[in-house]
Amino acid sequence: MKTPGWRSWQWPTLAALALLGACSPVPDSSFAGYAEGEYLYLAAPSGGYLDTLQAVRGSRVAAGAPLFVVAAEPEQQGLRQAEAQQAAASARARNLSEPRRASEVSAAEAQLRAAEAALQLSSQQLEQQKALAARGFVSAARLDEVRAANARDKALADAARDQLATVRAAIGRPAEVRSAQADAMAADAQAAQRRWQLERKSVTAPAAGAVAETYYRAGEWVPAGAPVVSLLPDDRRRVRFFVPETAIATLKTGQALKVSCDGCTGPIRATIDFISPQAEYTPPVIYSRGSREKLVFRVEAAPDPAQAGQLHPGLPVDVRLAGD
Repeated sequence: MKTPGWRSWQWPTLAALALLGACSPVPDSSFAGYAEGEYLYLAAPSGGYLDTLQAVRGSRVAAGAPLFVVAAEPEQQGLRQAEAQQAAASARARNLSEPRRASEVSAAEAQLRAAEAALQLSSQQLEQQKALAARGFVSAARLDEVRAANARDKALADAARDQLATVRAAIGRPAEVRSAQADAMAADAQAAQRRWQLERKSVTAPAAGAVAETYYRAGEWVPAGAPVVSLLPDDRRRVRFFVPETAIATLKTGQALKVSCDGCTGPIRATIDFISPQAEYTPPVIYSRGSREKLVFRVEAAPDPAQAGQLHPGLPVDVRLAGD
């Protein structure tokens, strides 16, 4: 028995409406974003003329590949000077630290014997002059001269004796040795600094990636610290996307993502490593229910290095959670 009030023609209409509801599209759970790159701007620490430019704009380079060379004649000359000073300071410190040679000891002993012989002679002359002065045969002035000569010979003998003791020592005076060693260390540091400056005139790729731009041509003057090449390493490509405030609580750092783009061979794996603590595109003062729906949070993710080469900066992407 049919229910009163329903017409037979209404049943097909209800069936069509039910079928239409079952076929309505499922809401999209992806987030819109884009790829971006963190470029490295490579430069030499000191200026000079650009000697060679091996980097080609738009080309890929491997880690350690030569990119450019800045002329380094002043640095080469400074390094040679520093190395010569380093060798001289090291030789002086080594000479003071080593035992004296036998010939040096023999010469010091001979000087001491000569000084002692002169002292013995002047001492005998002084005794003779004193005896003659007591009998009135020698003037007081002559006696003073002999006393002065004897004092001089005694001082020379003492100096020769001290010199022999110094020469016989295993090494020179400790203060002298320490000073020479400090000079050698300063020369080593100066040479290392010059060598570092020279090596930095030849710049290589710190990582594998793509040469984005070159800013000078060979023969042009490059100021100190001015970028010559900008490089986009594969591990510096990133995914930036925006999540509405209704879904931000479901995301966390370390979460796995799937990134797709037009022209990508397949989904690209990525991992969230940054979630902005502040919302963007917010209204100035009042957060009504309608305006809250417009709040979005910036989220960034690091793509798998093996697949990151497919993401070109500025490329639009769609981001989904790995489990979706």
